Amino acid sequence: MTATDDTGPDEAGQGPSLQRGFAIVREALRDMPNRPGCYVMRDDDGQVLYVGKAASLAKRVRNYANPTNLPNRIVRMISETATLTTTVTDSEAEALLLENNLIKSERPKFNILFRDDKSFPYIELSAGHQWPMLSKHRGEKKPGNTYYGPFASAGAVENTIVSLQKAFQLRSCSEHIFRSRTRPCLLHQIKRCSAPCVGMVSAVDYAETVEAARKFLVGGSNEVRQIWTTRMQTAAENMEFEQAAIYRDRVRALGLVQARQGINVEEMGDSDLFALARQGDRVCVLVWFFRAGQNQGGKPYYQNVDSSVTAADVMDSFLAQFYHTHPVPKTVVLSETPTDRDLLQEALSAREGKRIALLTPQRGPRRRVVEQAVENALHALKQRMNQQAGHAQALEAIAASLGLETVPERVEVYDNSHLMGTHPMGGMVVYTAEGWLRRAFRRFKIGKHGSGTAGDDDYAMLREVLSRRLRKLADEEDSDAESHTRPDLLLIDGGKGQFSAVRGVLETLGLTDIAMVAIAKGPDRDAGLEQFISAERGAFRLAPNDPALLHLQRLRDEAHRFAIGAHRQARQKQVRGSQLDTIPGVGPKRKKQLLLHFGSVRGVTRASVDELSKVGGINRAVAQKIYDALH
Repeated sequence: MTATDDTGPDEAGQGPSLQRGFAIVREALRDMPNRPGCYVMRDDDGQVLYVGKAASLAKRVRNYANPTNLPNRIVRMISETATLTTTVTDSEAEALLLENNLIKSERPKFNILFRDDKSFPYIELSAGHQWPMLSKHRGEKKPGNTYYGPFASAGAVENTIVSLQKAFQLRSCSEHIFRSRTRPCLLHQIKRCSAPCVGMVSAVDYAETVEAARKFLVGGSNEVRQIWTTRMQTAAENMEFEQAAIYRDRVRALGLVQARQGINVEEMGDSDLFALARQGDRVCVLVWFFRAGQNQGGKPYYQNVDSSVTAADVMDSFLAQFYHTHPVPKTVVLSETPTDRDLLQEALSAREGKRIALLTPQRGPRRRVVEQAVENALHALKQRMNQQAGHAQALEAIAASLGLETVPERVEVYDNSHLMGTHPMGGMVVYTAEGWLRRAFRRFKIGKHGSGTAGDDDYAMLREVLSRRLRKLADEEDSDAESHTRPDLLLIDGGKGQFSAVRGVLETLGLTDIAMVAIAKGPDRDAGLEQFISAERGAFRLAPNDPALLHLQRLRDEAHRFAIGAHRQARQKQVRGSQLDTIPGVGPKRKKQLLLHFGSVRGVTRASVDELSKVGGINRAVAQKIYDALH
């Protein structure tokens, strides 16, 4: 049964799968405790459909046993439910943390999910060294080091580091480079490093600058600026104009750092701001990071949600998932109050070991910043929707021009790359109505599984790549199980030979229902004169002004770029490792130790026998062998 309104089904109108789902819920309720905990619903294949938490499991799950007044989303979820299991916890706060752990690991399709594929970058000031280093950092924080951030992008970090180098002139080079320098580098020449590597600055002066940088990074920018301004004026009064110019340049550089942060609102202090905007079933949550009242940029997150899901529910789910992997500041400023604000505040405070405040300001400077963030979130959402409308129109134009029966939802584009048969690689890129689905891009190392495919046989390479990609679809008894990864259109970079090779793979695997088109470059490789080949139309060309032609060229070019990139990486990897791989007595473990210690094969080559013997696991005899082999 398919529900068509928000009131849900009546008991009499239930289909068999929905009846089974309600029966499973009612059976689970028979011995379900009135305790805090999590409940997990799974389908027939054991895939997690939904993870929920409750202060009382029995009371919460009982809502699913009544078929009336259930939203469509819940009706669909129950109709797919095959098992319902529970985990009891000591408190609702623990249940919230467990729920978020399960959502992150299982990615259930009926929960509200926001993707966050990598951590935000920070600026790191190292400790425990006579000459601390200023650098970009991702990942786990090291005790004792000072961190400034997070930043919205690596580019923002790089720009800020450049300004900080001008202001403090702290080193940014690796330990190996620092120890091996015999003369100042270019950064010293352009006044972005004081060159402690060759003794151009005293340890006392460097330590003083490090302390000033640390003060700046933890929020004392005005204090540092005032000290340097005073020193500049004093030096000028004493007619020490060169020294005054140094402090003048530092003060200017500090101004650039502060200006780059954008909005400066002292009342924001150290806080994260979350602003939510909604258009129908599309939601954008914009995150802004404030440190010492300075806006350090942000990032938008997008998601489709059911009409029955409120803004408070979205904010609740987003915060729990976001702070699963990110540190929590003392203050979190919100445009919407989460459904379980108090519970979430308690759970985050317990996890961080400090009091966390979730605020939804109604007036004052913070409220004005929230309103500005909401406006930015709405703009980002509209821009995203316009972009996606363009992607959908592109797919419609492609379907019309190629004569496809339906508009493809998932287009997979394939190309191969090699250099005179060496390092053969295949590339697959994916395009949908959402745009490029980059997490689905795939590289294929030709001959990896002992296929014996020749690297210069383009037809055989395509057959191997497509066979490896589509074999799982052919093996599925129920093709709907893989419908989310099943391509609607295969676009192959090549001519009749490539088309025939891929067509043979589709026929062998019984997947001839998947549309397939080859795109061959025109005479003299002129863009606009491409020849297309399909089973239904044979060879044909599109008019130069056909809107689909440009879209198809972009798809082909992206596959070409991706395949070439995969081939170059494979080639460079072999070049980088080949010198060490040929040395007797140097296996993978010693090779790793050498590269970690010296940073590169070139660094190993430059090292003396004494330096090589200082690497863990390498005695002097082995060091001599390495030195002799490299020289």
